[in-house]
This record gives sequence, structure tokens and C-alpha cells, in this order.
Amino acid sequence: MYVEGKIVDFLDKLASASPEPGGGSASALAAAIGAALVSMVANLTIGKEKYADVQDRINELVKRSEAVRTRLQELVQEDTEVYGVLSKAFKMPRDTDDEKAKKADAIQAACKDATMVPYAIAEQCLQVAELSDTAADIGNVGAVSDAGVAVLLADAGAQCAALNVKINLGTIKDQAFNDEKWAGITDILSRTAELKDKVVEVTYRKLG
Repeated sequence: MYVEGKIVDFLDKLASASPEPGGGSASALAAAIGAALVSMVANLTIGKEKYADVQDRINELVKRSEAVRTRLQELVQEDTEVYGVLSKAFKMPRDTDDEKAKKADAIQAACKDATMVPYAIAEQCLQVAELSDTAADIGNVGAVSDAGVAVLLADAGAQCAALNVKINLGTIKDQAFNDEKWAGITDILSRTAELKDKVVEVTYRKLG
């Protein structure tokens, strides 16, 4: 898995002519970094007397942010794997009518799978934004800038994931699927952007 290797190795592969990892993996990694920053804010708040009245909420926050970070780390890898399946589908033979039909079906199925990974990334980005809101609200004010960075990464990750959803929808012929997924993405982007604006405003206000 990429997340178990060196950051420089991931970046080198990302910069190469290799089609994977690509934007989907990059968006998942950005959001995972955001989740990690939420965890940092929480961990810098745990055990602090000044924040004694929010310790239960902070402990819950770090549990949730770590669960989201774990899922996003998995999605970094999953995005590369679904691309591999899609690539194989495009390389299937199409010499006979039967082969053409099988190839078309395989491409459609693979495109749907390739859509659902960045869709899942976008969903997790929204969660990072929600967690960033809590971190900025009740977390250690000395680390509030990190909550701001987290929500900016979450918003960027959601927008990047949306682009990866959109490019796959262009190949899918199931219009009901396309409409449903794009409506979902639009909602996620709207909610994440709203949280971004809120958390950034709180961050700057607390920074003085």
C-alpha cells in the first residue's frame, strides 16, 4: 500500500507517466492529512485543565477523526486498484460481436466502481470538514490554525474527488446512476464549502 511507503516514493510515482496513482488518490491523501490534523488538535486538548468541560467530546472527536483517517488511507489505495480494473476492461478484445458486448459491459461496470471510490472520498472529506468544525470550536486554541488547515484540505479533497466522479460519469450510460451520484456530489460540495467558510472564519477570529 502506498501509505505504508515513503512520501517521496508516492510523489515520485504521482509525478511520473504512470496513470496511477492519480487525482483520486491525491485527494484521499489530502483529506487524510486533514483528518490527522483534527486528531492532533484533539490530542493537544486531551488532559488539559483549561478544557476539562469538553474532555468527553474531545475523546470522541479523536476516535472519529482516526476512523475517518483510516478509511481515507484505504481509499488512497482503492483508487489505484479500481483504475487497474478499468484499464483491463478497455484492453479487452472486441473482434466479435460477443467480445464487443462483453467489453462494453465490463467497461460500464468498471466505470461505476471507479466512480464510487472518489464518491466515497468526497463523503469522507465532508466528515473531515465536520470534525474540523468541532476541533475549531472546542479544541486547544493554540492549535486552532491546524483546524483551519484541516477544513481547507477537506474542501480541496472534496472538490478534487468531484472531478474524478465527473470524468467517470461521462462514460457511464446509466443516466439514473449518473443523476443520483452527481446530485450527491453537489450536496457534499455545498455542505463542505459552507463548513470551510465557517471554520476559516472561526480560525481567524480565534487567532486574533
